[in-house]
Amino acid sequence: MKSTFKWLSLAMFSFSLTVAVAQVPEQVNPSNDDFPDFTKMGSGSKPSTTSKPQTSSSTTTNSSNTGGAVSNQQPVKIEPVENKGNAPRDPDAPLDGIVENKTILEKEVLPWEPVREADIMWRKRIWRVIDVREKLNLPFMYPEETFISILLKGVQDTVNGIKAYRTDDDKFSYKLTSQEVSTMGSSVDTIQQVDPVTYETKLKIVVNKLNPEDIKRFRIKEEWFFDKQYSTLKVRILGIAPLKDETDEAGNFLYEKALFWVRYPDCREYLARHKVFMEGNDANPMSWEDLFELRRFSSYVYKESNVMNRRLQDYMQGMDLLLEGEKIKQEIFNFEHDLWSY
Repeated sequence: MKSTFKWLSLAMFSFSLTVAVAQVPEQVNPSNDDFPDFTKMGSGSKPSTTSKPQTSSSTTTNSSNTGGAVSNQQPVKIEPVENKGNAPRDPDAPLDGIVENKTILEKEVLPWEPVREADIMWRKRIWRVIDVREKLNLPFMYPEETFISILLKGVQDTVNGIKAYRTDDDKFSYKLTSQEVSTMGSSVDTIQQVDPVTYETKLKIVVNKLNPEDIKRFRIKEEWFFDKQYSTLKVRILGIAPLKDETDEAGNFLYEKALFWVRYPDCREYLARHKVFMEGNDANPMSWEDLFELRRFSSYVYKESNVMNRRLQDYMQGMDLLLEGEKIKQEIFNFEHDLWSY
C-alpha cells in the first residue's frame, strides 16, 4: 500500500514538472514597437500587442503630457544651428572703450613719390617669404583678425575692395572674381553616414572652407632700385600672395601653393584702414600699410631675378639655401655702401 502511494506521488510530480516547463514562454528581445502605445488609448480601450513595422519619423510623443505614460522611442530630428559668426554687427552696439578709435579710419595715406625711368640707375627684383610662425610676424596671426582674413574680405568686397589675380604668373595678368577667391583653398570631402533608423549607409558631401590657420606663409614680390635723383636706395613692394600647404590623405606634405596675388600699390588704401596689433602703446596704433612701409616683418629671400628664372630651392637645399638668401641681402647692402667713399 505504501509503495503504491509513493509511486503515484512520483508520477504526479513528474507530470506537473512537464506541464510547467511547457508553459515557459520563449524569450524574445523586445523592440520599441512591441510595447503598446498607451498615449493613443482611451480609458476603456485595451492595449494592442500586435507589433507594427518600423517607420522613420522625426517627431516624438512627450510622456509628461500623459501623466508619465510610456512614449514611442523614435529618433529625434536635430535641426542645424545657424552659424552666427558672420552675422552683421549691431549698429546700436555700445562703445567698446572710453573713446571711439578714429585714428586709423581718418589717417591719410601718403602717395609714393613719382619715379622716372631715367632716374633708376640700378634695380633688382626680389621674392621673399614671410613665415607667420616667427616671433616678429605674430601679428599676421592675431586671432581676432588675421591678415589672410583681411585680404579675403577685401577681395570679396565688390564695391570698395581690392583685385585678386591668378597665380599662373606673378605679373597680374589674369583677374579673379570674388566667387573664385571665396571657393579657392576649400576642399570637398565625401563621408559615409549610417542612418540610425534604417541602418542604411548614405554618402554625404562636405565642403571644408579655407581655414585661416592653414596659411602659414606669404610671398612678397618687391623691387630694389637706386634713385639717382635723390641718391638713395629704395624698395617698393609690388604684390602679396598667401601660400597654402597641400597634403595627401595621410597628411604628408606635397607642395606649396599660392592662392592668389594682390597688387600692393592698389591695396595700400585698404590696408591703411585695418589695425595691426602691436605690443606697447595702444593709443598709437599701426596699420598694415605702416607695417609694410616700415618693413616691420621678418622674411627670407625666396628668389631673385636670374637668367634661368629659377628659385633658390631649385638648386640649393637646407642651410645652403638660407646662406644664399643672406648673400643676396648682403649684395644689395654692399651695392649702396660702395657708392660712397668714406
